[in-house]
Amino acid sequence: MTDAEWADLDKLSVQLTDIYRDLHEHPELSLQEHRTAQRVAAFLRPLGFDVTEHVGGTGVVGVLRRGDGPVVMLRADMDALPVQEKTGLPYASTARARDADGHDVPVMHACGHDMHVTCLLGAAALLAAPARPWSGTLLAVFQPAEELARGAQDMVDDGLFQRFPTPDIVLGQHVGPLPAGTLAYGTGPIMAAMDTANVILHGRGGHASRPESTIDPVLMAAHIVTRLQGIIPREIPAAESAVLTVGRLQAGTKDNIIPDRAELGINVRSYTPATRTAIRSAIERVIHSEAEASAAPKPPEIDWTCAAPPTVNAPDATLSTVAALTAHFGEHNVVEQPPITASEDVGVFGQACEAPTVFWFFGGLAPEAFAGALQQGRPESLPTNHSPHFAPVIEPTLSTGVQALVVAAQTWLSQPEQDQGTHPAEPR
Repeated sequence: MTDAEWADLDKLSVQLTDIYRDLHEHPELSLQEHRTAQRVAAFLRPLGFDVTEHVGGTGVVGVLRRGDGPVVMLRADMDALPVQEKTGLPYASTARARDADGHDVPVMHACGHDMHVTCLLGAAALLAAPARPWSGTLLAVFQPAEELARGAQDMVDDGLFQRFPTPDIVLGQHVGPLPAGTLAYGTGPIMAAMDTANVILHGRGGHASRPESTIDPVLMAAHIVTRLQGIIPREIPAAESAVLTVGRLQAGTKDNIIPDRAELGINVRSYTPATRTAIRSAIERVIHSEAEASAAPKPPEIDWTCAAPPTVNAPDATLSTVAALTAHFGEHNVVEQPPITASEDVGVFGQACEAPTVFWFFGGLAPEAFAGALQQGRPESLPTNHSPHFAPVIEPTLSTGVQALVVAAQTWLSQPEQDQGTHPAEPR
């Protein structure tokens, strides 16, 4: 792509910066992304996209058809987190909202989804420009509720691939704690599957001075938490990577009362179906066994509430896409990285339509701050996703994310010069 083809990005930069700051200042929780969706739809329609709102809840789908050719899907997530922002930015969020349980909570784009939305809007604008030649169909998908690992499935269940063209390839990206201007990629499993369980343990309450007359669910929970930590090191092969965390343990109201129930929140990350199944089975076995050993008055309740598949990059499609990104950004700005234990639900789309997925990461930290932290041996001082201090620097993060989506999309959309047989192998 020539410099002239990127001139429109310079013209767009002020508008995109304003959009990003507005989205950052007005974040919305999962399943509540109404204002964001309206902004997205209003931006896409004048570009010539056929726009459909309320797909899978608050999701937005934009379709731009330009003759015969592959269907290329670009995806961005829209939701924010219940986090109190502490960045000190002039456009920092002060928003509050009611969460699904009715609690009043602060809201912040602590994972960078506002940047994802803005980058996809910028890419949509550039790809819609008449001067940019390609043929095929562009499917721009703005997904709700990624933080609940359900938005992608909600859109699929709402007929995403029946109501709209079925993609030949699914492309997406995520901003993270890398130097702005750089990209990172992997092949095969690049992000872990996630499973979350809510557990209720039943006991028999009573006075703390007479524990013999009770069945203590706190002690039961303590034994379970300890036993759970032995599952991965003792039951999962050392060559397999997995993480098990008990992030929540709640019981009781007063120190001299033994309660009649305790609750646990368990989170698991894994990469293969066999490991995932083994860990879930072991968790249930441990919980039921400890409850029985404690003479619980009734069985524990285990509710697997949230799940996302691993994000798996199709090797051939990824290497073709990365080759184009490397040619554009330079070898020193595109690096390979090992799998990470964070999770995404973007993989749901590729699984549902049986198309390859290519997902990469782009940096959002000021390069000088990143380099300084490494030189001081303090990489942990850098803010990461979900931190109240995480907010990408606007540039060069924004322009990098826009260009990456455009380059990746044009790798797969038919090009005039590629009609002679030089188009990459079909992703399917």
